[in-house]
Amino acid sequence: MAQNTPKRKIKDSVFTNLFQDKKYLLRLYKTLHPEDSDVTEDDIEDVTLKHILVDADYNDLGFSVGGRLVIMIESQSTWTLNIIIRALMYLIQTYHVFFKRTKQNLYGSKKVGMPKPELYVIFTGEKPKNPPDIISLSKDFFDGEKIAIDAEVKVLYQEDENNIIGQYIIFCKVYNEQREKHGQTKKAVTETIRICKDRNVLKEYLESKEQEVVDIMMTLFDDEYVLEAYAKEREDNATLKEARETAERMIKMGKFSIEDIALCVPSISLDELKKLKVNIMQLA
Repeated sequence: MAQNTPKRKIKDSVFTNLFQDKKYLLRLYKTLHPEDSDVTEDDIEDVTLKHILVDADYNDLGFSVGGRLVIMIESQSTWTLNIIIRALMYLIQTYHVFFKRTKQNLYGSKKVGMPKPELYVIFTGEKPKNPPDIISLSKDFFDGEKIAIDAEVKVLYQEDENNIIGQYIIFCKVYNEQREKHGQTKKAVTETIRICKDRNVLKEYLESKEQEVVDIMMTLFDDEYVLEAYAKEREDNATLKEARETAERMIKMGKFSIEDIALCVPSISLDELKKLKVNIMQLA
């Protein structure tokens, strides 16, 4: 893939990079909990699940502050309630790591200590009509029935230049607009950064890490491109397999010439059909 084509999921990468800095992570936490005015960067512990194994569950951001365990998910631009399931899986995995790290015995008689969970999703796409502030497993998957375990996820979608979450959402919207104008190009990236700095949106971050942000947006692996190429390859292979099976049936029927079969299955060359016929005759 061309080096100057930006990653489809660039917002995920900028999200992760932005909040790796505890200065911005503290601002995020204080946006969620302005009442905790005494919290400092030293009080925040990063507990983000790391994608070490290919099939491991991992989330965009997790951190603990005092007795709180905050799981943040930066959603894709398409709205889906399945994010509740993802959040629940991330939470369970994070607790698993927490109990192992704190050496607490889940099989003992003593009640373990655990931080209070908070689940959030930052939605950066086009808002659905009347977007919910909270989505939950019981309400959205089981029509409000009482179930053995529930999970509530707070949805953050408001554009607000006065806090870092709202600024991040604005950044994503600006990029979407620039991508519409300039396509998946460096122009879309540089214009996004310029416009956001002019609007004082993530300005400090973008100015201090501008080249790093550009590099992130321009060079990271393009997941969607690879998935699309993989899906196309599988589709092409399936089509070729179907054509081959049709040719084999026609050869075995003995009613059609190789030329007639070639007209019916143009994806297989005449030479290939002749070889296929020879193989079938040898096995007969």
